Amino acid sequence: MKPRLPKGAVQPRPAVVAMAPYAPPTGGRAGKLRLDFNENTVGCSPRVIARLRECLCADGAGADGLSVYPEYLDAKQAIARYFHVAPDQFLFTNGTDEAIQVFLNTYVDDGQEVVLLKPAYAMYRFYAQSAGAVLKEVAYPPPGMEFPLQAVLDAITPATRAVLLANPNNPTGTGLSLVGIERILHRAQRTPRKAAVLVDEAYYEFCGVTALTEIERLPNLFVCRTFSKVFGMAAIRLGCLFSHPANVALLHKVQSPYSVNSLAVAAAQAAIEDTAYIENYVAEVLAARELLCVGLERLGISYVPSSANFVLARIGSRAIPVRDALRDRGILVRDRSYEIPGAVRMTVGTREQTRRLLAALEEIWKL
Repeated sequence: MKPRLPKGAVQPRPAVVAMAPYAPPTGGRAGKLRLDFNENTVGCSPRVIARLRECLCADGAGADGLSVYPEYLDAKQAIARYFHVAPDQFLFTNGTDEAIQVFLNTYVDDGQEVVLLKPAYAMYRFYAQSAGAVLKEVAYPPPGMEFPLQAVLDAITPATRAVLLANPNNPTGTGLSLVGIERILHRAQRTPRKAAVLVDEAYYEFCGVTALTEIERLPNLFVCRTFSKVFGMAAIRLGCLFSHPANVALLHKVQSPYSVNSLAVAAAQAAIEDTAYIENYVAEVLAARELLCVGLERLGISYVPSSANFVLARIGSRAIPVRDALRDRGILVRDRSYEIPGAVRMTVGTREQTRRLLAALEEIWKL
């Protein structure tokens, strides 16, 4: 039960009162096979740990380094080279969450319309609602959950101020072609105020489709990437928000100048240096994803074909009992039946981890 405001308390904005709280089930995960949040299941590159130790040891940055505000110049140069952009074409953000917040704070006023997909990453709705936006949601159609391109195009009207989409989408795992993204951008560009479009590419490495190459050519395009997934740095909270340099200058105006800590950018520099680690991990996940899909088919469990590092399985009426039975066996998966009836999302880790998941699932399925 939520606490009641005491008599004489300061009243919040109506948009905040109307919001539903977001409380992800992050407690009690230690020591379990964590296949519930689409994280890297083997951890970050050893180079990241080595760099952090170097930053904290007495003959590195040490206490002196922690006592000063972060500087981003060298890190921006290195990250820009990695993503093949100019340093003035992006800003660091405190995870992708801050990228979404900065984007909406820059382009959306209270009462303006934002087009979202449903189901999608909860933070799109969270930050749009906190900005006081009017939400227009477009549903992924069952059973295949293919991207509803025509429905999104039809949803963009003169009232639309922004469009937020993930490619591939979470939790469905389904993606959109670059041609489809460009059609959305052109439709948004033709609105009276030229609606802004954010493409969240958190799972880019697992699908290979990106709009990042188009940020100079399409001035209403914004792309965000994260170091939380393939790089295995979710706890460090680092993302990047890309766009045309003129847009980035505006985005900087509404962002705290030091919202990203110096250890995060140092870790990111080490992470991008270890390209072999990223390539090997992606190859392992893609092989494990195929293994998981074959295993689900063998058990007679249908699923949504995925372009990401997770698979949305249709467990049916046993969704929550199966989730709980897996948890009892030390394996965590994410129930999504509250928005997709009977659906459970399973992160794809290594092939060994996937075999463990399938063995437990087969045992439970026979009960």
